[in-house]
Amino acid sequence: MSNRERRQIKGSEIGFDLDGVIADTAEAFLRLICEEHELCSFSLPDITAFQVEECLDIPISVVDGIFTAILVDSLSTGVKPMAGAVEVITEMTATAPVSIITARSLSQPVEDWLEHFFPASACANIRLVATGRHDDKARYIHQHGLRYFIDDRAETCLQLAELTATRTIPITPFVFSQPWNQGKHDLPSVGNWQEIRALLAL
Repeated sequence: MSNRERRQIKGSEIGFDLDGVIADTAEAFLRLICEEHELCSFSLPDITAFQVEECLDIPISVVDGIFTAILVDSLSTGVKPMAGAVEVITEMTATAPVSIITARSLSQPVEDWLEHFFPASACANIRLVATGRHDDKARYIHQHGLRYFIDDRAETCLQLAELTATRTIPITPFVFSQPWNQGKHDLPSVGNWQEIRALLAL
């Protein structure tokens, strides 16, 4: 896809994952393992696998406990938006609904988080789907009429690319660059919300 084509994406045609794309869940995880377990030697580049326990020497019970706390209450655990996410999504919602499709199973903590960081006018035009599974996003992407999707999980983007050949309306996935997806795909990628903004016909 050329840069000219990329800039013509309509806001109504693109959807987003939540964690690692809109919400800076990795920052919260690293901060909490330091504050609560005194495991303070890790930094973002150390997270080289989507399953954190595969790349960090941290007990899986600790990993599970931190992520469960984040999923149950993203506000009290201090999850922050990725830089630029609030501004770009708010701009998008002024002209079209914005679809967020997350693998989280609980939607209420996400709704609370969105209401805290986003203007009420933006929240009113956000469509949130909590699938409960990473590999169950494709059907919701099609239900929402999306043609593009941004996710930090390379496996999800690869799955979407593979399914494209069997669908009438193809999906173009973009990988949101994070340390855990480097070298694991050859798909289009974006590195921040400024690059996402540059793709859009706003």
